[in-house]
Amino acid sequence: MFAKPLPGRTTAAAEGDVVVLLIGMRINHFWAVHHWIPVITAMPRMLRELAKDPARGLLGHVLLTASPRTYYVVQYWESKEKLYAYAAAPDMLHHKAWSIINRKDRAGKLRSHVGLWHESYIVPEGSYEAIYFDMPPFGLAAATGVLPLESRGRRAADRFAHRSPAAGSGSGAEAAAGSGAAADR
Repeated sequence: MFAKPLPGRTTAAAEGDVVVLLIGMRINHFWAVHHWIPVITAMPRMLRELAKDPARGLLGHVLLTASPRTYYVVQYWESKEKLYAYAAAPDMLHHKAWSIINRKDRAGKLRSHVGLWHESYIVPEGSYEAIYFDMPPFGLAAATGVLPLESRGRRAADRFAHRSPAAGSGSGAEAAAGSGAAADR
């Protein structure tokens, strides 16, 4: 379960656009255990469901905590279409969980004991880069694979400028490489 660090500097093998979903919960009232326990246990169940069917499009995830009250997951998806399809699939746990929440909301039975949130981002190729130093595969690299840093460039600007073979020209590489905002790490 504990991955061994890869020596040296590596980068993520991501190609094309990257779809990132941040999704989480906040426990607003610790004493309302019967309200937040079902919520906090739902996400690991959804992640197991997705792991059983890689064709659904989840590439990888990282479970995180922001405080004793706030827990969230960073997810990496193949495409926004696959993310939408999972969220709307009536046979999947996400759809069932939201059906329960929506029924409670319409009935006036939600009591603000638990906060829920998500943010979705479609990050175009040329708008992301990654570097890992003496790290096991993590985050985007765990989701898409690991490459030696030199394969994408030692400088952040070089990694921003990388284009996958299918990407073609005119996709913003010049702007990313020339911005000067990405400093060498």
